[in-house]
Amino acid sequence: MATPDHPPTEPASRPETGQRPETGQRPETGQRPERGPRAEERIAVDLAAVVSQLMRRMRAASSQGALTPSQRAVISRLHTEGPTTTAALARAELVRPQSMRMILAALEEQTLVERAPHPTDGRQVVFSITERGHEAIASVRQAKQSWLLDAIETRLDADERRTLAEATDLLKRLVQE
Repeated sequence: MATPDHPPTEPASRPETGQRPETGQRPETGQRPERGPRAEERIAVDLAAVVSQLMRRMRAASSQGALTPSQRAVISRLHTEGPTTTAALARAELVRPQSMRMILAALEEQTLVERAPHPTDGRQVVFSITERGHEAIASVRQAKQSWLLDAIETRLDADERRTLAEATDLLKRLVQE
């Protein structure tokens, strides 16, 4: 009991944490409590999950649902980097040449890519994206951007849109090499 001669003392443990104030240890185990993940770890986990969900939502909004992720990656690479061989595509996409041949055959069947003789090596062929492939890429990108624009305009207020713009700048910094 606190009196002028006896000041109040700290309790043996804090009821809210079960820890002794002087040691930070739990009285029953004598060990420090387990700490949760650091704030940065939680941010990294949450960010990766949200980006993954965003990409899935954008993919669902596009008309390219008939293509597999591998086919989408190959047609995008041909669109961005230009014509190349099966072997070069396989290396770039980290798949076996046999797998790449199957991916290219499916894209060729849909007339999204076409083959031509290699300019210097008659044993090889070079694949390039067709006009229909370019149109498909443009259509998919437009559908994704339209969905995202609509989501931003309808779900976020002006302050949230400014915050998102600032966060986008931060994300750009994260991915710079």
